[in-house]
This record gives sequence, structure tokens and C-alpha cells, in this order.
Amino acid sequence: MDDLLLALRAAAEPTRLRILALAARGAFNVSELVAILGQSQPRLSRHLRLLVEAGLLRRQQEGVFCWFALPEAASARGDLVRTLLARLPDHDPVVEADRRLAVQALSERARIASDTFLSKGAEWDEMTALGLPTGEVEAALMSVAGQGPLGRVLDIGTGTGRVLELLGPRTEVGLGIDASAQMLALARSRLGQAGLAHCTVRQADMYRLPLPDGGDGHGFDRTVLQMVLHHAEDPEAVLREAARVTRTGAKIIVVDLAAHAPHALSETLAHRHRGFPQARMRAMLQAVGLSVHGTVTIPGPLATEIWSGTVRRSPVPEQDQTSQHDLQGAHS
Repeated sequence: MDDLLLALRAAAEPTRLRILALAARGAFNVSELVAILGQSQPRLSRHLRLLVEAGLLRRQQEGVFCWFALPEAASARGDLVRTLLARLPDHDPVVEADRRLAVQALSERARIASDTFLSKGAEWDEMTALGLPTGEVEAALMSVAGQGPLGRVLDIGTGTGRVLELLGPRTEVGLGIDASAQMLALARSRLGQAGLAHCTVRQADMYRLPLPDGGDGHGFDRTVLQMVLHHAEDPEAVLREAARVTRTGAKIIVVDLAAHAPHALSETLAHRHRGFPQARMRAMLQAVGLSVHGTVTIPGPLATEIWSGTVRRSPVPEQDQTSQHDLQGAHS
């Protein structure tokens, strides 16, 4: 009875219950848990120690990292903790927010572990890692972004800052957002070397951008999400946040993979989605208040597509849907 009470007391605290819910998705290290839960390392370490002592978490040391995971399902403690987690509400907002950040952490872990990233550093690019025709994709992006000055540009999931480097010479102000401090350090280096002092980067959660609403006459003139949404737990929520901070009448551009069969590198890079069918992407863009433009398709080992739309601030009625055109290999 004492052992059972110890385990129940250890779990009966909000942060510790959140840790257990995260561990149900796989092993996480302390740094990842600090980033996801937004708590200090000393406080989090105390919670982890109590959970390990109660047998509700397994601690495994690998080099400089400590990983924490649930005990084996067949064990008494493993069965107990899974029974407790099964009682959590399916759509608890705190657990859902943690889950979204956990997906970002897993994607970032896979990205940093990539051999290409380790060898190339600031030159790393997911499209290159996947063997996609980067030059053709970038040329298509430039065309879809439009001619002449681009105004204020937001790049969500900026990575190493390549999109800002590409569009920067034609922007009034450029801002890159990414959850990874390591990626942002590389982006700052890239932008500094390119002399793009008007382009800056900032660490933030793409689901909760620390930016004001766009509204009429405010917000960004171009918002770009390149190779971001297939990593997102809830891609429509990311698009909705992008639309919120983009000026009414301005353009959002999505560069991502077309729907595809299972692919080894997609698994290695922790993709959450195997690309997006055009109908699904169009529906998501319309649901967040965009009037959708044509689609550009760039063939490759995995087809890349560029979707774009104008922010209208209200869901687009069925009768007002702009028809899609599959411009195979063209730059509309």
C-alpha cells in the first residue's frame, strides 16, 4: 500500500502529470522538457526526481544527456501510469499545447541529428537533404512572392534563414521566427554575412506568435511558411496564426511537400505528415480566411508545391472559391 500511495502522490501534481503525458509520446531529455513546459531546470529536475523515485519514470544516461521515459508497459508501475494517463481529457488545452511543442522538439531533434546538418551547418536545408530541386523551388517562390518591393516579410519556421536571405534585398523589414535557438544562431550568421541588417530573427512558438494582429493597414505584407507544415501537429492552427498577423489583402505563401507515399528520409526527419493533398491544403487556407490562388508544382524525388492566398479575415464562401491550377513545373 505504501508503494502505491507514493506513486499516486508523485503523479498528483499538475507539472508532474504533464511530464508523464509527454513521456507517453517517447523519451525526452531535460533541455527539451524545460523548453516544452516553460519551467526552470532546477524546478523541473525536482519533479523528475520524484517521478523516478516513485517508479513512474525511467531515467537513462546517454553521454551528457539524461533521457526520461515511461516504465515498461508490462510492469506494475507502467500499467499504473498508463491507467492514470487514460483518464486525462482528450482535449485538455494544457496537454494539447504541450503535445504541439513536443512535436516541434522531436522535429528539431531529428533536424539537428541529420548528417547533412552536422556537416553543412548554416548551409543545411531540408529540401537539399531530401534531394529536392532547391533552385527551381526558390525561383518559383520568388515568382509567387511577386515583382518589385515586398514590404514587410515574415518567415515562419525560418531555420537557417534562407528564405529571408532570398527575399531580403526586396523587403522593407524581414522577420524570421523559429523555435530552435541553434537554428536562429545560424540564421543570424547567414543574414549578417549577406549584409541584411533590416532582417532579424526571433525565437517563438509558431502557434502563439508574439506579434500583434494584422488587421487593415497593419501586419505583414508577405508571410512565408517553407517546409514547416509537415512538421506541425495542427497545421491549420499554424495557418490561422499566420493569417492573424498578416495584413488584410496581403499574401501568405506555403511551400511544402505534395502528398506522397512513405519515404525513408521523411521518417528520419520526423515528418508529422506525408505532404498535403491539394484539396486539403486548399480547405485549410480557406478555413483561416484566405482567397486561394493557383498552385505551382515542382517535380522531384518528392513533388514540392507552392500554395498562396490573399488574407480576407473571414472563411471563404463555397461560391467564392478561386479555382486551382496545377502548373506542373511552371512558375505562376
